[in-house]
Amino acid sequence: MTLSLDDVKRIANLARIEISEGDAQQTLAHLSGIFNLIEQMQAVDTESVEPMSHSQDMVQRLREDVVTESDQHVLFQSIAPQVEAGFYLVPKVIE
Repeated sequence: MTLSLDDVKRIANLARIEISEGDAQQTLAHLSGIFNLIEQMQAVDTESVEPMSHSQDMVQRLREDVVTESDQHVLFQSIAPQVEAGFYLVPKVIE
């Protein structure tokens, strides 16, 4: 994908960003470099590569699933502005 200077200025306008001519040229160069890198990565044949969850074959050390802290919800809710039935009450933000 190739961008033009007009594309960069249009994107800046849509994002409500004021951009000078020099900054637009520099941004165009950066974005073109990013798009070239993406094109190079997409050109690599990965058909025979099996997906993996991690780059190294490691096993994560796990700890026992036990409670390590005491229940302090009463203490935490004592400083809350509004609480009802064990829940924090917050102002309505969507009408």
